[in-house]
Amino acid sequence: MAWIIGHILAVGIGLSLGLIGGGGSILAVPILIYVLDIQPKAAIAMSLVIVGTVSLIGVIPHWHQGHVNVKTAAIFTPVAMVGAFLGARLASLPWITGTIQLICFGVVMVLASALMIRDPGVKSPPQESSRILSQPHPKHHWLTIPLEGLGVGVLTGFVGVGGGFAIIPALVLFRNLPIKEAIGTSLLIIAFKSAAGFVGYLNQVTLSWNLVLTFTLAAALGTVIGAWLTQKIEANHLQKGFGYFVLLVATFILIKH
Repeated sequence: MAWIIGHILAVGIGLSLGLIGGGGSILAVPILIYVLDIQPKAAIAMSLVIVGTVSLIGVIPHWHQGHVNVKTAAIFTPVAMVGAFLGARLASLPWITGTIQLICFGVVMVLASALMIRDPGVKSPPQESSRILSQPHPKHHWLTIPLEGLGVGVLTGFVGVGGGFAIIPALVLFRNLPIKEAIGTSLLIIAFKSAAGFVGYLNQVTLSWNLVLTFTLAAALGTVIGAWLTQKIEANHLQKGFGYFVLLVATFILIKH
């Protein structure tokens, strides 16, 4: 029964990634730990494989819809991959226990939920104001995206969060991407930095590859459906409700640990 429930919830992970470009690992880690009884470090490593693979699959329909900005991804991704690898190696230190990682995970979830609930300007800019928003940014803004990429990458490797909740607002605010393009681009970034984070976990944990495969397939199905639904549903309408759900899960994790 736990296996069935876990895989039904995995479809929800995919829907989240496909619709709002993030939230997948925020759901994946608790499901793996509390529903499927996986140890925290192994669950984080598995989530990197699952969310990375599913994100890469989710890029395909977004790519066909013209919602992937390769140039922006090329700026963000390399430093994010470095950060993810470093975060995973940090988790290998002897004093970093699964409990410490879960507490950090819960804190990150609270921050993520606050960003989602606050809705920090991730709507597509109106056509009338898009010309103003597309004016050159101050000189320091060229550094903002790589620095955030590094920070989000470290979080990805250390606690397993994909970071779409932070990537998407950054892409909209500092690169002026429309929300749907930011979502598609976010998925590409998440795929690459999740792979880098997983490499950092090699030799740290033993994984159940059968579970990884079936969980990934279920989540991939949800992602394809979610990406298709972006043509019918405005992602920002879902973001706030999802943020409250994330806050609820974060509260449970922090109380438990």
